[in-house]
Amino acid sequence: MQPYPNHWEADVVLTDGGTAHIRPITEDDGDLLQEFHSRLSPETIYYRFFAPYPTLSKRDIERFTRVDYEDRVALIATISGVMVAVVRYDKVSEDEAEVAFVVEDAHQGRGLASVLLEHIGAAARERGLRGFIADVLPENRRMINVFREAGYTAQQTFDEGVIRLTLDLEPTDTAQEVMRAREQRAESRSIARLLFPNSVAVVGASRTAHTIGQTALRNLLAGDYQGPVYPVHPEARAVAGVRAYRSVLDIPDDVDLAVVAVRADMVTGVVEECAQKGVHGLVVVSSGFGETGPQGRERQDELVRTARAAGLRVVGPNCLGVANTDPSVSLNATLAPYVPPRGPIGFFSQSGALGRAILQRVAERGMGLSTFVSAGNRADVSGNDLVQYWQEDPATEVVLQYLESLGNPRKFTRLARRLSQHKPVVAVRSGGSSQGVPTGHAAGALALPDHAVTSLFHQAGVVRVEDITQMFDVAQLFAYQPLPNGPRVGILGNSDSLGLLAKDACTRSGLKPHDPVDLGPNATADDFDAALGDALGDDRVHSVVVVFIPALTPIVGDVAEVVRNRAAESSKPIVTTYLGYQGLPEELRQVNEKGETVRGSVPSYPAPEDAVRALAHATHYSIWRDRDPGRHPELAEIEGERARTIIDETLDTEVAEGAGSTHSVWFTSEPVYNEETSVPQEASRELLGCFGIDVWAHAAVSSADAAVAAAEEIGYPVVIKANAPDLRLRSGGGGIRSDLRSAGDVRSAFTGMHDRLGDEAMLVVQRMATPGVPTVIRAGENPSFGSVIGFGLADATAELLDDRAFRLAPLTDADAADLIHAVRSSALLFGVPAGATSLAEQPDVEALQDVLVRISRLVDAFPEVAHVDLDPVVVNSEGAHVLGARVWLRPAPELRPDAGPRRLRGVTF
Repeated sequence: MQPYPNHWEADVVLTDGGTAHIRPITEDDGDLLQEFHSRLSPETIYYRFFAPYPTLSKRDIERFTRVDYEDRVALIATISGVMVAVVRYDKVSEDEAEVAFVVEDAHQGRGLASVLLEHIGAAARERGLRGFIADVLPENRRMINVFREAGYTAQQTFDEGVIRLTLDLEPTDTAQEVMRAREQRAESRSIARLLFPNSVAVVGASRTAHTIGQTALRNLLAGDYQGPVYPVHPEARAVAGVRAYRSVLDIPDDVDLAVVAVRADMVTGVVEECAQKGVHGLVVVSSGFGETGPQGRERQDELVRTARAAGLRVVGPNCLGVANTDPSVSLNATLAPYVPPRGPIGFFSQSGALGRAILQRVAERGMGLSTFVSAGNRADVSGNDLVQYWQEDPATEVVLQYLESLGNPRKFTRLARRLSQHKPVVAVRSGGSSQGVPTGHAAGALALPDHAVTSLFHQAGVVRVEDITQMFDVAQLFAYQPLPNGPRVGILGNSDSLGLLAKDACTRSGLKPHDPVDLGPNATADDFDAALGDALGDDRVHSVVVVFIPALTPIVGDVAEVVRNRAAESSKPIVTTYLGYQGLPEELRQVNEKGETVRGSVPSYPAPEDAVRALAHATHYSIWRDRDPGRHPELAEIEGERARTIIDETLDTEVAEGAGSTHSVWFTSEPVYNEETSVPQEASRELLGCFGIDVWAHAAVSSADAAVAAAEEIGYPVVIKANAPDLRLRSGGGGIRSDLRSAGDVRSAFTGMHDRLGDEAMLVVQRMATPGVPTVIRAGENPSFGSVIGFGLADATAELLDDRAFRLAPLTDADAADLIHAVRSSALLFGVPAGATSLAEQPDVEALQDVLVRISRLVDAFPEVAHVDLDPVVVNSEGAHVLGARVWLRPAPELRPDAGPRRLRGVTF
C-alpha cells in the first residue's frame, strides 16, 4: 500500500465560479460517504450502480473507503467539509483500470465530474496506468458527454445495454486545450462573481470616522453602488444612515460579496458565517496576516482553507479592494475615496498603499478604468485570475499589472501569452534588483535573474516597463490610439531642437525616424494640419510624433483641434508633446455622449523622449503580435523510452560525481549547491543522443604518451582541454590548446597544461572542430518558471556583459530563432566570421536552432533533468557541434509549475 499522497490534494474552481476541495479518500470517510449516498436521487444511484441501491452496507463502506492509492484509488470532492462527489478507479490489467464517479444531484452541472476525471487521470498516469474503461448506461447522456469531451482518445462499444468507453490516458494536445479552456471559464466566472455582486455586506462597518470599516462602507455608498449594502456591526442599529445587522447571518436577504474589515483574529469566524450565508466572495481589507510573520502566515493559510472549502474566493487580505465601473453595478469596494470614470483599462495591483495612488494618477491623466483589483497579500485571487477574466471581458482593452511577486510564473507567462495575442499587457515588477518578495505574499522569491524575467515576459508578449510612470505613458497610447504597423516614425513640430531630440530617441529605441519637419516657431494650425496630412498619408510612415510648445505666440486651441480631428480619422497612432502636458489633455480628448474619453484621444507627454519611449513599446509589441509564433517541429531520432531508462538507472545508482561543489546556472540567481546527481560523461552523451544531440567524444589522458596515443587514434588535428567541472571551456582560453597537428604538438601542449593546471584539470584529447562561433546553451528546471533555456556566446566579453537570453521550454522554431537574436552579440552569427573567405562559410544558424529545440524537448519531457550545460557549441558552416556537455539529475518534483490537472495555487493542508 502506498502512503497517503498529499500532493493529490487540490483546491479547484468550478464552472460557476465556486470552489471545492479534492483529496484522496481515507478509511475515516465512512460517515461522509454514507451521508453523501443518502442524498443521491434514485436516478443518480441507478446510473452509478445499474440497479436500485438505496443504502450502503457496512461492507460497502469498507470496500469503498479502503484503498491502496495504487491499484485502487478514490478521490472525493468536498464543500464546507461535506462530500459532494467521488471518483474511483480499480485496476483490471497491467496498464488499465475501470473508472466510475458520481456527483450529488444538487451539485451536478458545476463541472465536478470533469475536474475529478482530470485529477484521477493524473493519479492513474503517475501509477503507470495507460487507459481507463468506463461502463455507462445509454440514457446517462451527461456522463457520456463528460468522457467524450475530456479530450482523451476514446473508443466506444455497445454490449448488453451498456456503453463501454475506453479512454487512452496519454496526454494529447486536445485534452490539454480542453482542460485549459475549462480552467479559463471557471476562473473567469469566479472573478465575475466578485466584480458583479448583486448585494454587498460590510463586516466591521464602524461608526468611528476614518476607520477602515467606515471608509469601506462610505465609499460603497458614495460610489452609487446599484445594489443593497448591509453594514454588519455587533451593536449599532445603523451605520452611516444605513440599517445595520449584528451578523451576516441576520441579514434577511441574499449576500453576494462581503467586505471584511474586522481584526485578523476574527476573520476566520466571519468567513464561516459567510459560508453558512451562501456568500460568493470575500474582500478582506484587514491586516495582521502574512505580512506580520509566521503566526500571521498561519492565520492567512487558515483563512484561505476555510474560504475555499466553503466555495468562496478571497481578495486579500491586507488589500485595498476591488472596483468595477460598469454602470450596472458602479462598485467601489475599496478604501480609495475616488475611482476613475469608465474606460478600457483593467488594472491589477498587489500593493494596497500604491493602489490608492494609482487610482488617483489614472484620474489625473484623464484615463478610465473598466475594473480594478488590489490583491494585497494575494493569498488566493492573483493576477493570473484577473488575466483569465480580462481575456473575454469586452470592456477591457488594455491590461495593467503592478507585480511584487509571482505565485505561479509559468502559468502567468502562459496566460499572458494568450491574452497578449488580443490585448496589450503592460507590467511593472518591483524587486528586480534584490529579488525580494514582500513579507506575507503567497509566493516564494524568484530564483531567476531580473534580465531573465524580462526575457520570459518578452516571450509572452508582455510589455515590461521600469516604473509606474512609464506604465501609464504606455497605457494611454494603447488605450486610445491604434497600434503602429511598423517602425517608421514621422516627426513634426514647431521646435527644431525638440524634433531632433525625438529623432535621437527613436534611433536609441530601435525605431526608424524620418528627418523632423520643422514648421518654425510661428507655425499656425493650418501649417500643422498640412504637415500632419502629409505624414499620415505617407505609406512610409507608420506613426507620428507631434511637438507643440510655442515660445512666444499666444496659446490657442486651434492646433489641438487639428491634431484631435486628424487622429479621429487616422489608422496610424499619433503621440504628442503638447505644451508639456502629461496624460490626455481635454483639448485632445474624444468623448462620447456619456462624456467618457474614448479611442481617438491623443496622449501627451512632458518630453519627446517620453513620447518616443511609449511609442517604441507599442511598436515592438505590435511586431511581436504580428509575428508567426512558429510551430513545434517534428523531430527525428527521439528515443523517449531509452532516455527514461538512462535517467532512472542513473538516479538509482546514485552516481554523485562532483557532489558538494557548486556550479553556475544562468537561470537561478545564486550558484547551485550540487546535491544533484552528476551524470557520467558517457551516460550524458547517450542521454543527449536520445534527443538527437550529438556530443563529440573525447579521451581522458593522464600522461603525454597517453595524449599522443589518443590523438593518433582520433586523427589530427586535435585539441587538448581541461575537463574539470570548475574550469570554463572556452576556445582560445587558458583551458584549451587547439590546432595540434603532430605528436610533438600534442606532447608539448599536454606537458605545458599539466605543469600549469595539475591533475585536477582532468585533461582530455578531442578532435578539433572547424573554427566557428562558440556558443553556450544551458537548460533545466527553474523552481518558479519550470523548464528554462538560456543561450549566449561563449567568450569573456559576453560573460562580463551577462549577454544572455532566456525562453521557456518547449521552444517553437520561431522561439529558437528569437532566442538567438535576443543576445546583443548575435550579429557574430549572421556575418562572415573572422578567417572566413566567403558567405559559403557563414555559420549554420538553422543547425543551432535545431539543437535549441531538441534540448528544450528534453528538459520539458523530463523534470528530473535539473541542469544541462552544452559548452561550447561551435557553430560553423558545417553545422552546430556540441564539443562539451554536462548533465545533472535529481528526483522529479511531485508537481511541476503549471503542470498536471487544473488547481488553485496551494496552501498547506
